Amino acid sequence: MSRELDENILAATQLDTLAVRAGISRTAEGEHSEPIFMTSSYVFDSAADAAATFAGEQEGNVYSRYTNPTVRTFEQRLAALEGAEQAVATASGMSAILSTCMALLKAGDHVVCSRNVFGTTTNLFGKYLAKFGVEVSFVSLLDMELWRASIKPNTAMLFLETPSNPLCEVADLGLLSNLAKENGCLLVVDNCFCTPALQTPLALGADIVVHSATKYLDGQGRCMGGAVLGSAQYMTELVTFLRTCGPTMSAFNAWVFLKGLETLRLRMDAHSKSALEIANWLEQNPAVEKVFYCGLESHAGYELASSQQKAFGGVLSFQVKGGREQAWRCIDGTRIMSLTANLGDAKTTIVHPATTTHGRLGDEERLAAGISESLIRVAVGLEHVDDLKADLQRGFDAL
Repeated sequence: MSRELDENILAATQLDTLAVRAGISRTAEGEHSEPIFMTSSYVFDSAADAAATFAGEQEGNVYSRYTNPTVRTFEQRLAALEGAEQAVATASGMSAILSTCMALLKAGDHVVCSRNVFGTTTNLFGKYLAKFGVEVSFVSLLDMELWRASIKPNTAMLFLETPSNPLCEVADLGLLSNLAKENGCLLVVDNCFCTPALQTPLALGADIVVHSATKYLDGQGRCMGGAVLGSAQYMTELVTFLRTCGPTMSAFNAWVFLKGLETLRLRMDAHSKSALEIANWLEQNPAVEKVFYCGLESHAGYELASSQQKAFGGVLSFQVKGGREQAWRCIDGTRIMSLTANLGDAKTTIVHPATTTHGRLGDEERLAAGISESLIRVAVGLEHVDDLKADLQRGFDAL
């Protein structure tokens, strides 16, 4: 290695620098771009060396299910961006949430979860964790009194995403942090919509942050991955779970996410700028009944989002006048936008939440979460904003 990196990188404090440089540890080859360590296992110098590494008595890689240099670089870089002591990478965003729950909850515990979360998250808590004796109460993201009233002596976790999917509702993380600390439970925040480029929940009082790296951390819809971040105390339990159960991020996917992080802030600024312009345009469209985007001054969460976030993100939703038929007709009338449920892509995506992302919920659950049949979600990409508005107008013209 011709030049040492650690001191200068540790001295850096700006997100853009950390997004490009944090976690780098060059090999003797002196490579500039981070290498991909495509190996399942590692060779030791002696039996004693292997025993000490397996026992945790010395640092070293053991098995790529839970120790891989490329994955570790991604973890260290993302931790630097979120201001976390440690990150644990997982195979997907949902495996990040599952790993958090399996590592930190036990039978008999109670969770208070926002009902305004991704539909699969609702199913995980309401259907699968319930099988293992974890009780869950679903509450409105915005009703702080209901959050307070729902806490029980056995409440171990408060879970939410902010802004929410797909209505962009915004939770007061300071109030929820105080509530969690008063009652001795963990505050876990899904930061998928904002990423650390726009919001750092740990700095606002959260204990743990989870990500679907599949979304904006990648930024081009290429790979599946997730991450959990927080103090080393909690992440130690996550690593133990990962080592035992194996919801592991691959080295190749970690390398792709490292490349995504390099442009994260630039992309999030661009997504946010275009989404705000489109949201303002939609509010003036006679075919639209209501627009949901926390960057609009008409949005109930605008002031709070302005205080917690650096910008408002790339996801918005709106209700067309009518019901499912009109929503489907509008979606089918677009020609540039990709009809897919993913988000965080360079390519703009459009979807009907009631029959896709939240389709497995019951009618009452969808109604409680505010997911109407006329709702359309758009995750604004990096195309020119004029072309995106023209494409949406094609959809409205089809009504």
